[in-house]
Amino acid sequence: MPIYEYECMQCHKIHEVIQRFTEEPLKNCPVCGGEVKKLISQSSFILKGSGWYVTDYARKNNSGNSSSNSNKTSKKVEGKST
Repeated sequence: MPIYEYECMQCHKIHEVIQRFTEEPLKNCPVCGGEVKKLISQSSFILKGSGWYVTDYARKNNSGNSSSNSNKTSKKVEGKST
């Protein structure tokens, strides 16, 4: 379940609440009962290591394919011009 952050407009406390997607957002502060607003938090998702970039994937399999594709394209262009 995701964790949502709410800030109270009266006491300015920030609350972290574990809620289901189907649950209604909080409307009142659990401490003072004041109105709360939902905060947008920074994601904790971090990409580390190799394998996440196009250059990491393309080295093994596509290095031969890219050169053969460029040759096919140049042949087609040459054939049309003559």
